[in-house]
Amino acid sequence: MVRYLSASAALVLLAACSQPAPPPAQPSGAASAAVDASLPVMGPERHILAIGDSLFAGYGLSTPADAYPARLETALRARGINARIVNAGVSGDTSAAGAERFAFVLKSQAQLPDLVIVEFGGNDILRGLPPEQTRANLSAMLGAAKRAGVPVLLMGMLAPPNLGADFKAKFEPIYPELAKQYGASLVPFFLAAVQGKPDLVQADHIHPTAGGVDEIIAATADQVAKALPPAAR
Repeated sequence: MVRYLSASAALVLLAACSQPAPPPAQPSGAASAAVDASLPVMGPERHILAIGDSLFAGYGLSTPADAYPARLETALRARGINARIVNAGVSGDTSAAGAERFAFVLKSQAQLPDLVIVEFGGNDILRGLPPEQTRANLSAMLGAAKRAGVPVLLMGMLAPPNLGADFKAKFEPIYPELAKQYGASLVPFFLAAVQGKPDLVQADHIHPTAGGVDEIIAATADQVAKALPPAAR
């Protein structure tokens, strides 16, 4: 899911994604409670649902506490935001799989989230799925969130050059165009902070290391905080 993707790296990821994934939709706070307890927070709890693929599930990392949603929760709490994030990342999910479970996961939350972070598309690229399908699936998710009255932060992806200029021209505009259509916030390229930095990426050349996750957090946490609507008084 990095921009410059070799065929062998793609095969590695597809094999990795076939491995059993950890149970989805677990509150990341359970994994980082010891850290969170020492961080300054204020105001009411802000509930965030993070739904995506292996980049959210924390594939290849030592513990669930190293995954992006858990580290994001810690970073937001360090900023004084009383964040609680549910990690609904599932390794191997395409946008179609995400769209299929999106409404169920949203409705299964104990309360309506203040924000949903949507991260899909990398596995669509690896499987060479038509960009039109990715667009339709992401549109379905953003539409469901809008009908439920939940703001969305959409994590964008870039297409590798080996798929050709036509694929790239169809795929990459999906994220900014859907964000504009549905009034969602946008991170243009979720993996920008680790692009071209092999020391921040695992041996599969795709998934970030724990240090890579920290770099992605540093690059995106402020955007997440900005995407949160004002807390109800």
